[in-house]
Amino acid sequence: MKRNVIVGQSGGPTAVINSSLAGVYKTAKDRGFNKIYGMLHGIQGFLDEQYIDLSKQIKNDLDIELLKRTPSAFLGTCRFKLPDIHENKEIYERIFQILNKLEIDSFIYIGGNDSMDTIKKLSDYAILTGQKQKFIGAPKTIDNDLALTDHTPGYGSAAKYIGTSVKEIIRDGLSQSYKKEIVTIVEIMGRNAGWLTGAAALSKGEDCDGPDLIYLPELPFDPKKFLEHLKTLLKKKSAVVVAVSEGIKLEDGRYVCELSVSNDYVDAFGHKQLTGTADYLANFVARELNIKTRGIELSTLQRSASHLASRVDINEAFMVGGAAVKAADEGDTGKMVVIDRVSDDPYQCSTGIYDVHKIANDEKLVPRNWITRDGTYVTNEFVDYVTPLIQGDYQPVMVEGIPRHLVLVK
Repeated sequence: MKRNVIVGQSGGPTAVINSSLAGVYKTAKDRGFNKIYGMLHGIQGFLDEQYIDLSKQIKNDLDIELLKRTPSAFLGTCRFKLPDIHENKEIYERIFQILNKLEIDSFIYIGGNDSMDTIKKLSDYAILTGQKQKFIGAPKTIDNDLALTDHTPGYGSAAKYIGTSVKEIIRDGLSQSYKKEIVTIVEIMGRNAGWLTGAAALSKGEDCDGPDLIYLPELPFDPKKFLEHLKTLLKKKSAVVVAVSEGIKLEDGRYVCELSVSNDYVDAFGHKQLTGTADYLANFVARELNIKTRGIELSTLQRSASHLASRVDINEAFMVGGAAVKAADEGDTGKMVVIDRVSDDPYQCSTGIYDVHKIANDEKLVPRNWITRDGTYVTNEFVDYVTPLIQGDYQPVMVEGIPRHLVLVK
């Protein structure tokens, strides 16, 4: 079998997912792989034989630098759940037929929790049937909810964007609060993990008090207590800013967003679409307190703002992509690359390799002791954890005042 490698991207994009792709490509070239293929739209596109030769897309070092600065998934992404092996052997036979036709030695999948489920199943099938390919996962998710890794590429840049945006929203609210009260509620991604929402606390500094309240999905949300907190705050100030996770739930397990939005969409992995939390709470507060409110949903801006990407995050994403190729080339399979934090001051990290079976379908939540006792803010330990990850800038290549991106040519 020739030493060919194939790489795919899966799940929600990030501002640095393409930096991991660049790391895969550069390292595979440096280690002498014959061909480097890219799946179009992940494993779902691969099943339709949608793939390209990446050497025809990335021609020089400038293209690599553009790719590192390009948001979204360059190859296209998917949310496709492979069935269990015993349920549909035909789909696995199809995948390995294509892999063998392309003489693939190493399969790299850049993604989050659900993508690691794909790596787990493919590596298990390969071992079960005596196939020789190696399967390695490269972590990616702004949600930062992958187990066993200190943090995930994509999280630092999203946290930086959230901290910056919340600070600007606070400033805007202060300018409008003369002789009138205003409550602004900012909805932040993260589903069942509050890592992104907690990053709103990064806006706090010498020139900003930060958000007044932060609600993470790790704890039940009580609307009555929420109103009481707002009433207390409004006695002291006229502009209040609240950061809430899209995934906050009531005591009975219902998502707050389900109280007003009827959305039955569920993806292949059983995830409900979460949206409308800020709007619901803004309307709730306006009705109960008879004051001006505003709901703001940062939505996909959190994961696509490459102009505000963290240098640490981009460099680590590149490092992780390279480490995935190295691991496969040295014989590892059924593993995921992890980031290990070596020290905080100065901040240093390294990569490691862990069994994907201990990572897939698990969910890392914010520790309870990193949330204040009353559940309305994060602690200094949380801020100390995330602060190193947002450091440094990675300036876009600007053309006529607008960032230039690398575009896939089909």
